[in-house]
Amino acid sequence: MYLALSVLGLLLVAVTMGLSLAHALEFPGKLRLDEPTYRAVQAIYYPGFTIGGLVGEFGSMLLLAVLLFLTPTNTDRFWWTAAALALLIVGHATYWFVTHPVNSAWLRDTQLSGASQFFFGLFSAPDADWRHMRNVWEWSHVGRAGLATLGFLSMTMAITR
Repeated sequence: MYLALSVLGLLLVAVTMGLSLAHALEFPGKLRLDEPTYRAVQAIYYPGFTIGGLVGEFGSMLLLAVLLFLTPTNTDRFWWTAAALALLIVGHATYWFVTHPVNSAWLRDTQLSGASQFFFGLFSAPDADWRHMRNVWEWSHVGRAGLATLGFLSMTMAITR
């Protein structure tokens, strides 16, 4: 059972890594876009990436916390799992404190309803030059991709120990 939970944890960390890597890999191409095109492209992300983030990020952090509880603290496996969880938590905090305020600012004039309206209404950044906001958003995803990749590698080490 423990191995199955560990593999599921690795899969969920891989989802988190995949989503953030997708954004990071788009960065060079998106730098060539003008403002109207960039803003139009941004709007396509929110439905799918929100669902993926909910399943991948929250799922992986929750499952890794459970695995930590089940793992003896005097093992390499515990510390690799703890490192993976810490990296995911830092990446998630980066989302809330850096990425999400920009998302909320960009969606301020978009008609949203229900959970989307609540979610994207949280922590809106003040308006700024669109290039600055673009750079903050894009670089935050590059950083999150690095953290998620390190989290994936840490979880891989936990499983192989």
